[in-house]
Amino acid sequence: MSLITEAGSSVSQSTGSEHLGQDEARELSLDERAALLSHFQQVRSETEGLTDPLTAEDMQLQSMPDASPTKWHLAHTSWFFETFILRQYLPDYYVYDPAYHQLFNSYYNSLGKPFARPQRGLLSRPSIEQVYAYRAQVDRAVEQWLTEEDVTAGHAQLLELGIHHEQQHQELLLTDIKHALSMNPLAPAYREDLAWDSEGADTAAPLRWLQVPEDNYTLGCDGEFFSYDNEGPAHQRFQQAFRIASRLATNGEYLEFLQDGGYEEPRLWLSDGWSHVQQAWQERRQQGDALQAPLYWREIDGEWFEFTLAGLQPLDLQAPVCHLNFYEADAFASWAGQRLPTEFEWEIAAWLHCQKNAAQQAKMLENRSFQPLTETDSDGNLQLLGNAWQWTSSAYQPYPGYKASTDAVGEYNGKFMCNQMVLRGGSCVTPRSHIRISYRNFFYPHQAWQFSGIRLAGDI
Repeated sequence: MSLITEAGSSVSQSTGSEHLGQDEARELSLDERAALLSHFQQVRSETEGLTDPLTAEDMQLQSMPDASPTKWHLAHTSWFFETFILRQYLPDYYVYDPAYHQLFNSYYNSLGKPFARPQRGLLSRPSIEQVYAYRAQVDRAVEQWLTEEDVTAGHAQLLELGIHHEQQHQELLLTDIKHALSMNPLAPAYREDLAWDSEGADTAAPLRWLQVPEDNYTLGCDGEFFSYDNEGPAHQRFQQAFRIASRLATNGEYLEFLQDGGYEEPRLWLSDGWSHVQQAWQERRQQGDALQAPLYWREIDGEWFEFTLAGLQPLDLQAPVCHLNFYEADAFASWAGQRLPTEFEWEIAAWLHCQKNAAQQAKMLENRSFQPLTETDSDGNLQLLGNAWQWTSSAYQPYPGYKASTDAVGEYNGKFMCNQMVLRGGSCVTPRSHIRISYRNFFYPHQAWQFSGIRLAGDI
């Protein structure tokens, strides 16, 4: 993911996988196999744990073409391991159901025609019980492959790719079910025990500006740790001096923009953004609601609320604003007299200011808040990772020297480098072991159902 068009940032092939040795033909040691199996089992267990609060009916929902049912995420991540590893490298592997090859193919056209994405919610069969049985067979087969067959470093790279692919779908699973539940007038909670008291919330840290000097910087990934192919190759870039905000923009700050007529001032908006705002306004008027606001905001009797995975909650003015599309983020930055950072500025600032344990301190999936949390003074110098993906002003394009793989797995990334914008940093539903500074997520500029927010930047 970014995969994304499926998942929000892109998956890579073996050339972007974890570095396990110069010779991909080298056989793994028993300790390496055990570590891989443990990682695989932990991630697979995490995925199923995220479905525990859901009913079978919940897992069938598909609320829009961009989203997928929970049941489909469970099956597709298993399809990935079956298609790219088990059917290739486990002798006499028994395919659970040949029909799944089409049903749970996302967009690998070189492997056949996938089932239409907007219609995934129509797949009432197979049942959720059959999907869980499918996952169980794949889990057993991967364990057998790792313990009984010859597994090389090259094979391990592909398995690690599949593991990170599943972590991307953990994030998608949560964002998709949030959108589906938000369509219900009952505003049901994903989990009832997630409610928080916004009255006693922390106070957001004062916004500070961190200055970055002009220089030649090395950006991108050199392959020393797991990364997707769109994160490389490493390359030099000259960057002029700039400044970047020490924290994300808050709900309270965005509410000021809204109340100041931000959605009504065309001079703040890019042309495509203004057209999008006008179209959305017309659609809401037809539904009896002319309100212009972020995706999950609701105004009830003069008070502002936000739909969350804890259900409908009072809007926490101190927490980072999220679920904004690129146009909204850019218009807010213009209103604030600033701009969005380029993805290169963001990465440079992260390398210079993030602490070595930044990912461990970041507010991510493991915090189990499932909602951005207030960024306080005690959170460190620059809170670039976690809470909300941060829109940049950079179009999703290849780095100098990038070449997409010609195999089937290569379809995951390069072909999506068109008409999308880059986001950085991860969110409150991104697994901690999955994020890194070089990670490039990408979405279309009108999309807002992911946990996407704003970090301001400016010139010096």
